[in-house]
This record gives sequence, structure tokens and C-alpha cells, in this order.
Amino acid sequence: MAAEITNALTIDVEDYFQVSALAPHFPRQEWDAVPCRVEQNVDLILSLLQERDAKATFFTLGWVAERYPHLVRRIADAGHEVASHGYGHERASAQTPEAFLADISLAKAVLEDIVGEPVKGYRAPSFSIGKSNLWAHECIARAGYSYSSSVYPVKHDHYGIPDAPRFPYRLESGLMEIPVTTMRLLGRNWPAGGGGYFRLLPYAVSRWQIAKVNEDDRRPAIFYFHPWEVDPEQPRVPEATAKTRFRHYVNLDRTAERLRRLLADFSWGRADHVFRDAA
Repeated sequence: MAAEITNALTIDVEDYFQVSALAPHFPRQEWDAVPCRVEQNVDLILSLLQERDAKATFFTLGWVAERYPHLVRRIADAGHEVASHGYGHERASAQTPEAFLADISLAKAVLEDIVGEPVKGYRAPSFSIGKSNLWAHECIARAGYSYSSSVYPVKHDHYGIPDAPRFPYRLESGLMEIPVTTMRLLGRNWPAGGGGYFRLLPYAVSRWQIAKVNEDDRRPAIFYFHPWEVDPEQPRVPEATAKTRFRHYVNLDRTAERLRRLLADFSWGRADHVFRDAA
């Protein structure tokens, strides 16, 4: 039954040194001096998608797009959706409304200049829209986006709105929010949309969760990962905390093969196509 539903595959296009947990070790003003690995990692992902003729949405940082416009064009030319991850990977919750609006507007302009068509989707870095900054949704609508995938309806130490709707919903501004997928079990929401959980837990857990959402809820899932998660050769940061090192480096050598299995076990498409009539 799961094969009857097309799920949305999404990639947050950022490099390893732009991850929020590693920010203390890579000051933003020094990013240009750090060797980038995003291009080779995105090219690997594109080849994995091509193997299965699957489509995806690439939430791309404006900072990356400015430096690798040819990579963004390759994504678009392969039939994937180019969407926005903001410009400088600053958490929405750490910005003023004015600064946040400027960041996401700049990112949209950069991406649209490269692909030559409207950029409809946005995802906040680290799912950093919570109850304390719901104003961010209005900014996203004002910037001209038609949908956001910035809320994770889970309890987490860095993000989440546990009681937010689990499936797409329309806001007063007209913006559609597409929450990352969760599975309902034992009276709470459990992460089922990828990220570090996809690397930490056995693959069978992710497969079971997505199938359960498809079969029990009769809804498409929205799944996410990052290009650095298919890169076991990325430089290590020994100064990072043990918790950060575990979260960032666990099972990097297994992610590409797990993605191959995921692409074979389910049908995948772009977020703007999968959720076109969701709300």
C-alpha cells in the first residue's frame, strides 16, 4: 500500500561547517577560508536520485548558491525543485523580524536569479520556528514564498512544537506549512522524517515509520537529510562536545546505502508536487 503514495524527499543544501552545532568552531566570517565539500556531495545525491528516477526538493542556502551557481542549475536541470534554506544559515529564532525578512528575501533573489523561475518553498535552519517566533511565518509569506517546511512537531532540545499539526496546514497569511513527518505512538509524536535519526537508528525503523504514516494515516511523508551526511571523509572537529560529535558523525559511512534502500522502498517526488493539493 505504501507504494501507492508518493512521498516528498528533501535535502537541506549546506556544508558540514555550516551546521548550527558546529558554529562555535567555524565563525561565519571565516567560512570562505574553509574547504567546501558540498558540490561533490550533492553530485552523489543527484546520481542516487537518477538511479531510481526519483525527484526531490533541494532547500539551498543562498551562501552556497552564490558560490556554486552551476550546482544549483544542475539540480534544476535534472527536474528537481530548488527551494530556499535562507541565506546565511542563521536560526530564525536568533534574528529580529527585520533581519530574518532580509535574509530570506536575499536568498530567494539569489536562487531565482540562477534558476530563472520563482522559488516557492522555504525551510528555516534547524527548524527554528517555534512558539516564541511564530511571527516568522508572516515574514515568509511577505517575502513571496508559498510554502514553508520549518516546523517539526516533536519535543527536542534544539527545536520543535510538539502540539503543532502533524500534516500540512494553511496559515492566515495564505502560507502553507508542511511539517516534517512524525509518527503518532503512545500518545506522542515520534520523529519519522529523517535527519540524524535516520543515521542513528536501524534502517528498518525509518522504513516502518514511513510505511505506517502512508498506510495508517493515508498521508505522504516528508523526509529530509543533508549533503554532509553522505560524506564520511569530511574533516572532523575533535574540539566539539561529545554529544555534538556523536550526533554529527554517527554512521556517516552508511547513509548513502541507506538512501539507496529508501529510494527503492518508496516512491519519492518534489515537495511542491507532492503537497500541491494538501491544504
